[in-house]
Amino acid sequence: MPKTAIILGATGLTGGLLLHNLLEDDRYEKIKLFSRKSVEINHPKIEEHLVDLLKLKEEKDKFTADEVFCCIGTTKSKTPDEKKYSSIDRGIPIAAAKLCKENNIDTFSVVSALGANPKSRMFYNRTKGKMEDEVLAQEIKNTYILQPSLITGERKENRSSEKVGKIMLNFLNPFFLGTLRKYKSISAESIAEAMVKITNSSELSLKRIPSDEIKNIANSNYGGN
Repeated sequence: MPKTAIILGATGLTGGLLLHNLLEDDRYEKIKLFSRKSVEINHPKIEEHLVDLLKLKEEKDKFTADEVFCCIGTTKSKTPDEKKYSSIDRGIPIAAAKLCKENNIDTFSVVSALGANPKSRMFYNRTKGKMEDEVLAQEIKNTYILQPSLITGERKENRSSEKVGKIMLNFLNPFFLGTLRKYKSISAESIAEAMVKITNSSELSLKRIPSDEIKNIANSNYGGN
């Protein structure tokens, strides 16, 4: 039976690639987009809701689907205030997970980050770690938390710190072997591909999926169309 999916963050790099994947996937008949600005794509599958994501709970009646994909994320340069940063990176995914629980949506997939830890001294890792714990606390039947390393791909905005990180990782990637493979950079295409495969397979038992496993899933026929 054709499915309906919700994407949060479709205007971003990973979310945009995910949207294109779902539009080409015959298993999906409708893609609901919740965002503050339009993706500016005219397609019969798309149902766009331009809303304030910080008030997502007010959209409960519209928030109905078979699956929810959350690709929300900001940066320190765009959102220097830590309270506001947390309300985006932590608050929005948690609000989405709570709506999934309330509306009986049993599949929730969210992009987090490698190194997420609620007790970390690093604000970014601590924020992601707290988000993960609170999402899992909702006890949604099929919850998948993807933990990518540095994400590569062509972004619309300029992120100078990421560019430096990518240069360093491109140099170091060949040295990340064995248990260190999860620290290799990963493309947004791989993350988007893995999200679709994960949610369309009953084989995966992992709740938290590290970067190297995301890449393995993306490169396999796991849950493929």
